[in-house]
Amino acid sequence: MSIHAEVARRGPQELLPEYLDTLALVERLHRLLLDLIKDEFERLSVIDVNAVQGLLLFNIGDNEVTAGELKTRGYYQGSNVSYNLKKLVEMGYMHHQRCAIDRRSVRVRLTPRGRELRGIVAALFERHAQGIGDRQIMDLSRLAEVNHSLRRVERFWGDQIRYIY
Repeated sequence: MSIHAEVARRGPQELLPEYLDTLALVERLHRLLLDLIKDEFERLSVIDVNAVQGLLLFNIGDNEVTAGELKTRGYYQGSNVSYNLKKLVEMGYMHHQRCAIDRRSVRVRLTPRGRELRGIVAALFERHAQGIGDRQIMDLSRLAEVNHSLRRVERFWGDQIRYIY
């Protein structure tokens, strides 16, 4: 019997324990991701940037963005992203420039120093991807299936925010 048929047979109330397990796992995975970045920074004696800021640099990449765009993409919450962008600008990891059209908006992009730090995080992720493949933790199709499932949950949650009052 497929997992879908099993869920349909058992009913939604029996789905709750697995759903709660998934929620806890997603939360733990995010915290572990930040710990991995923090440990990599410590190993390389990068002490002025925290893991959240490192992930922010990674996600910005070669783009020029506003804080609002980062929030819209769902990466960060409002005050969190504004604070971290300000700190990264102060430390020389990012350039900032007021938008010519909307003077309230500030566009940011990585400096060479920011791109260097982004490269550290990218190399870490490349090593992890290699390790997941080498140790046969997941193959490409299984990873794509997990991503597809998580995107469906993301859409469901987004719909709950937009359409349920």
